Amino acid sequence: MNSRADTLTSECQNTHQVLLNIQGLNFQYGALNALTGLNYQIYSGAFNALLGANGAGKSTLFNLLAGLLKPQQGELHFQGQPIRHLNADYLANLGIVFQQSTLDMDLSVGQNLHYHASLHGLSRKQAKQRIEEELTRLNLLDRIKDPVRTLNGGHKRRVEIARALLHQPAFLMLDEATVGLDLSTRQQLTDYLHQRCQDDGLTVLWTTHLIEEIQPQDPVLILYKGEAKYSGLSAELIQQQGVTELKQLIQQLTRAE
Repeated sequence: MNSRADTLTSECQNTHQVLLNIQGLNFQYGALNALTGLNYQIYSGAFNALLGANGAGKSTLFNLLAGLLKPQQGELHFQGQPIRHLNADYLANLGIVFQQSTLDMDLSVGQNLHYHASLHGLSRKQAKQRIEEELTRLNLLDRIKDPVRTLNGGHKRRVEIARALLHQPAFLMLDEATVGLDLSTRQQLTDYLHQRCQDDGLTVLWTTHLIEEIQPQDPVLILYKGEAKYSGLSAELIQQQGVTELKQLIQQLTRAE
């Protein structure tokens, strides 16, 4: 099976700069190869989608980029500079939303956000301004004093996205962020982040198994058993591989077993 994972041609290269360059990345858990020789480029100002079946290596890659694991082999370059140990400058440019909620359910929305802002060194005045800005954009400002446990699942996710963006990172990573949410809420969240990419130049890495969350212009990486099998703009991959949807490419990989 031919792989298109070494380069991402066309529109993305012409209109976006490379934010994060992954070169020859390898990671093992004992004798298990979780990632093997991974080469990929994450483009700035784009909604980059990471796809693959269970065990494909998505979580390992996510955790490496989040600084929770260290590369065993290979190089990561952020904005053209090598990341040897995922240093403070890189982490300061990173926002993360994990699959499992990390909000304090007993604190209010505002208290959760103020605590996070203090960890990033924002003054009380700066934090207040940024919290109001992000909650307003997410239509949640009226819930700022409400305990988090009183929010529904979609609103909790919005709070986590607001929290991750408080310090205005260049790179936002989300791991299966819409799991358990209804279709309408999922659509609202993905539309919102696509708009932030377009309006603010935010770079998103969106890990998901829900293919319908991907838009035609999104750069896509499909992993299989730790290897990059396909990469390219969603619409181009569909056309070039002769399928009607991305899901078929993942099905072809798993059927090959």
